[in-house]
Amino acid sequence: MSESLLRFMGSLSALRQRPALLGAVLDRTSSVELPVRTTTAAIVERVRRDGDDALRALAHELDGVQLDALEVDSRLRRRALDGLAAPLRASLERAATNIETAHRAFLPAAVEIETEPGIIVGRRPDPLDVVGVYAPGGRGAYPSSVLMGVIPARVAGVDTVVLCSPPGRDGLPSAVVLAAAELSGADRVFGIGGAGAIAAMAYGTASIPSVRRIVGPGNAYVAEAKLQVQASGAVAIDSPAGPSELLVIADSDADPAAIARELIAQAEHDPLACVVLATDDEGLARRTLGALATALPREPRASIIRQALLDRGVIVWTATLREAVSFAADYAPEHLLLAGPRAEQLLADVRNAGTVFVGETSSVAFGDYMTGANHVLPTGRTARSYSGLSTGDFMRWTTYQRVTRAAAASLAGDVGVFAESEELMAHAAAARAWTYPQ
Repeated sequence: MSESLLRFMGSLSALRQRPALLGAVLDRTSSVELPVRTTTAAIVERVRRDGDDALRALAHELDGVQLDALEVDSRLRRRALDGLAAPLRASLERAATNIETAHRAFLPAAVEIETEPGIIVGRRPDPLDVVGVYAPGGRGAYPSSVLMGVIPARVAGVDTVVLCSPPGRDGLPSAVVLAAAELSGADRVFGIGGAGAIAAMAYGTASIPSVRRIVGPGNAYVAEAKLQVQASGAVAIDSPAGPSELLVIADSDADPAAIARELIAQAEHDPLACVVLATDDEGLARRTLGALATALPREPRASIIRQALLDRGVIVWTATLREAVSFAADYAPEHLLLAGPRAEQLLADVRNAGTVFVGETSSVAFGDYMTGANHVLPTGRTARSYSGLSTGDFMRWTTYQRVTRAAAASLAGDVGVFAESEELMAHAAAARAWTYPQ
């Protein structure tokens, strides 16, 4: 057992005495390297200018495939779903059902209120007409990302859901991604990936429609492309995304082996993953470190996990659980796990997390796949202002107002005075025209 397994282990007060290290732990919005930014900008502009021709050329240059068609025929999607092994199909169907059930319950509702007699103000959610979902490829296939993006859009009432995912050597996204696309109800599927796919959905090409919002995770080039197309005003995105994150708040009676399992599970995502334990008990902290050291050699992705722990792994102990909760709010993790008998009590006090898992049996893995909550979540401390993906992300709000004749007369004088204070005399005149009831 060695503390050198982690970036930092010690008391929170000791960490605060090292401002540079504390800043590095908290600030995970790692600035994009210049080569990523410039390469992404060049790809985005190329697709914006040359459309489908650029996408075919990029597939050849970056993916090593010659695309006969950008769009995947619906019959291939159906064949992929029919060809799934029965246990995997059952798992996907169970997840899809839970996602739909949860997101249907979370649908926003129209509201209408009478602020004064005769003054009606309303707000109505209207689904977007076309949205884009990105599902990563490359190192692996992620059907879960397909379900998490497409199903809430369908529940929200979006007319057209476009899915893009990188092609494999056969020129198609992986079979399991195609199966998930068919199961979740994607309208159109395209075998393109990376920054080029984001640009295509943002600006449109001859084959791919421009969308109103792009959601879904991806690599550094995908994340940067999303930020660039959003900055251009072309499209909205879900939230800035980065490597996976987990912060565990644990009391002294929590199970160190269970905590270690959760930290390892998130660390296996990526060498850049961030995993943190904050506890009010130094003994639990040290037992968890021991559990990590024992479990790590048995992991198939041990080298990735080890690098993540070494670069971004932190275990801190605090004077009280309240201090741990305060630290977590400042850290603002993608995933927050509350471990130990006092987990339920802590729930009301936690803030600034993409999603919260209450109790050790509420494994983050369950939320990643099956509970029905969405796993597309804010990272890099953006949970202080962003929320996880929901049906609300696939809607815009229409606000409307009604003012009766009598209410107009009631408003006229005060609005006239208010407008004159801002030297908007035409506004004052427009209001005062209704001074007397007719």
